[in-house]
Amino acid sequence: MSALMTKLKKLCSLDGVSGREEAVREYILSQLAASPAEMNVNVDPLGNVIARVAGKRRAARTLLFAAHMDEVGLIVTGITDEGYLRFTAVGGLDPSVVYGRRVRVNGHPGVVAGRAFHHCSEEERGKAVPLNKLLIDLGAENKKEARKLARPGDVAVFDSGFVKLEGRLFKARALDDRAGCALLLSLVEEIPEYDITLAFTVQEEVGLRGAKTAAYTVAPDVAVVVDSTTAADIVGVPEEKQVCRVGGGPVVSFMDRRTLYDRPLYDFTRALAEKIGVPSQTKTTVAGGNDAGAIHLSRGGVRVAAVSLPCRYIHSPSCVLSKKDLMGTAALLQALAEHLPAEGGLPPLDGVN
Repeated sequence: MSALMTKLKKLCSLDGVSGREEAVREYILSQLAASPAEMNVNVDPLGNVIARVAGKRRAARTLLFAAHMDEVGLIVTGITDEGYLRFTAVGGLDPSVVYGRRVRVNGHPGVVAGRAFHHCSEEERGKAVPLNKLLIDLGAENKKEARKLARPGDVAVFDSGFVKLEGRLFKARALDDRAGCALLLSLVEEIPEYDITLAFTVQEEVGLRGAKTAAYTVAPDVAVVVDSTTAADIVGVPEEKQVCRVGGGPVVSFMDRRTLYDRPLYDFTRALAEKIGVPSQTKTTVAGGNDAGAIHLSRGGVRVAAVSLPCRYIHSPSCVLSKKDLMGTAALLQALAEHLPAEGGLPPLDGVN
């Protein structure tokens, strides 16, 4: 297994629901400490990890690479007299992917519980059960026993392992966006050609909060946001709504619901991918969003590109990515790190000399 895949597998094993990214942060800090590059690493009050990395050459501008550490999950809101946990979602979760799933709360295994099919009315059958009708069953006999295992404010993650599939695909939870974190770490496995800054952000899934403060602190001239994005290349989805395809290469966005991306930078990134022999694609639907939505509005404005991994079943216990896409994205990010900080390496804004 490549070093990149090894890091990704480890990252996906760590709990890191939005606002509770401690385990992910500690692993990232350990990996940064092992890098041969000199860097100044800080953790800000929100929990973002910001690493200013010294390259072999000084950069003509501040280039920021950003990826978020957090994942969607559940948060405990109460405990029933029978010992079940009430909960709500942290981030965007489709109720249809929650019922009956294995979860972990403070390391304790559990199951998301609800009424069995034959106890549902005709109207309820065939419909996703609302989250407020579900509970987490840790096996506690009563409220007193459950309180020894969990309390309101504790979070639950999907208990879903890292598994290789056919066709160089693999599945795991939290690939959104532990894949981005692993890719950023790969940029400092060796000393980079130019100075770069890495931001591993918190609370993206609940409003791009970490990216807002990280971008203010770093004050970059240009930023590349690395994330996973929805791939709907499955049977039954019309071609025009498939957005992007697993195996089609890194996804370079021109627009989503939070950002209208810098067009010269978008064109440059697509052209660079072609130059280095990495197939790339773009999203065919304006949907979703990522940390770019906060970063491009920071201070006086930041030129931003988004390079994402096409991911099936995103925000579920079983996200699916392609190793081919992962390696292609790694190569494209490396090329961007070697071109954008260089003198004359950043394409000018349209109409600006």
